[in-house]
Order: sequence, then structure tokens, then C-alpha cells
Amino acid sequence: MAQGSKIARLEKAETQRPSRSFWRDAFAFILRDRLTLFAISVLLIATLICSLSPMIIEGVFGLDANDTSIPDRFKLPGEDGFLLGTDQLGRDQFLRLLYGGRVSLTIAYLASVLTVFIGITLGLLAGYYGRRIDDLISWGINTLSAIPPLFLLLIAAAVWEPSTEVLIVVLAALGWVGTSRLVRGEVLSLKERDYVLAARALGASDFRILIFHILPNVFSIVMVTMTIIAGNLILIESGLSYLGMGIQPPTPTWGNMLTDSRSYFVTGVHLIFSPGILIMITVLCFYLVGDGLRDALDPRRYQQ
Repeated sequence: MAQGSKIARLEKAETQRPSRSFWRDAFAFILRDRLTLFAISVLLIATLICSLSPMIIEGVFGLDANDTSIPDRFKLPGEDGFLLGTDQLGRDQFLRLLYGGRVSLTIAYLASVLTVFIGITLGLLAGYYGRRIDDLISWGINTLSAIPPLFLLLIAAAVWEPSTEVLIVVLAALGWVGTSRLVRGEVLSLKERDYVLAARALGASDFRILIFHILPNVFSIVMVTMTIIAGNLILIESGLSYLGMGIQPPTPTWGNMLTDSRSYFVTGVHLIFSPGILIMITVLCFYLVGDGLRDALDPRRYQQ
């Protein structure tokens, strides 16, 4: 009897608990996930510091990350007031990391958002309308998938000057394939669900069905994909800099700073560690956020 009354009380408490939406449950899960919260905090702090510090440094202190001082070449961290030392031209390594982080994070954020936007749009159209539209978009997906991405990136870098804006557009134009294929597969399943058929029977337009009925159901998957893409884009930018096809000095990025430091491994070994560690930490945090979002937005977790 005691066991039965305890079960009855638990069932009553469960029924009296106010229901929460899927997104509120996901948000509550993330708040309990300390590792994901830590990764989000690191990315937010890094973004704020790299975004605001250069403006403060220029406006208040009148310093420039590209100011050279030959007598101050290869200063070690902490020497003569240089927090992270100086490079081969006597430039402050700490200031250049702040400026470089602004460029690298801008590429990661904007290119990932633009990539996901293109992928969602084409994936929705291909999966919902099918037929010729699906054939055309699928042909584009298969064509781009058959060509090595590095080959296309090298061609684009040779044709256009690799500035920040050009690199964002090129990376987005070549990186939407995976997102589009993923969204297309989900839409092919979702468009046959009862709620979509009911909306169509009530006279809802295709635009309304896509935006209000199908898109919310693929948005959770896309959010996870976007964090992974952002981390990959930082690595791609670093790889292009290594090949000499990335953003060119004197504009600093973490990628070209790490590449330039290869030639001074003996005389300026400290130049290697700071950009390399920042790239590693940032990419790892993006992956951790994606992993946390995947767990929080997994519908099967709420069915257990």
C-alpha cells in the first residue's frame, strides 16, 4: 500500500507540473550542462574582447597593431612591457592577436550564417517542390561534392584578392552543400506529415507551410550544423594562410600569424604558441557547443 500511494503521489505531481515547450526544455538542459556553458562563455568573452579592444586601443591609446619597431624585434613575453612579446618586425604580438581574432571570428560567424542560409533555402526548395527544382539543386550538390573543395578555394583565391569579404562569400558559396543535403532529406520526410497535409488542406500557401510548419522542425538540426561549420571555417582559413592563399599580411589573422611564425621557430618560438593555442581553444569550444546543442535538441531525450 505504501508503494502504491508513493507512485500515486508521483503521478499526481507529474500531472500537476506545468508543461514546457520543447525550446524551454532545451534551454533548461543547456543551463545544466556546465561544459557547454563554459564553451559558450569562452566564445562570448573572446568575441567581445576581439571586437571591442581594437577600437579602444586605437581610440584611447592611439596604438596600431601594424606599427613596427626594429629594435624591439623578438622580445619575449613580459619583456619591456610587451605582454606576449613581439614578432620579427617588432610589432606587439598581443595587439595583433586581438586584431587577428576579430578577422578570424568574423569569418567564422558570418560565413557560417551565410552558408546555413543558402543551405536551408535550397534544401527547403529541393525537398518541398521536388521534380525539376529538386533535380537542378541536386545536380549542383553532386557537382560541387565531386570537386575537391580545396581546389575550388585555391582557384577562387587566385582569381579574387583574398580579402575578408571575398573569403566570407567564397567559403559560403562552396560550403552550403552538406547543409542543403541534410535539410532536403528532412523536408522529404516532414512534408508528408499530418500537420503539413492539414495546413495544405486549409488553404495555407507554400510559403507559409515552409516557414511556419517545416522550417521550425529542421532548425534544431541546422543550429548544431552551424556551430560545427564555424569551427571548420577557422581551420580552413588557417589552411589557406598556410598555402599562401588566405588573407595577406599586414592584415593579421590567427591563421597567417601562425603561418608566418614558422620561419622564426628558433629566434621567436613564442610566436607559434599564442595563435596556435587560440585556434585550438576556439575550434574546440565551437565543437563543444555543437555537441551540447545536439544533446539538448534531441527529441528522443524527452521521450525517455
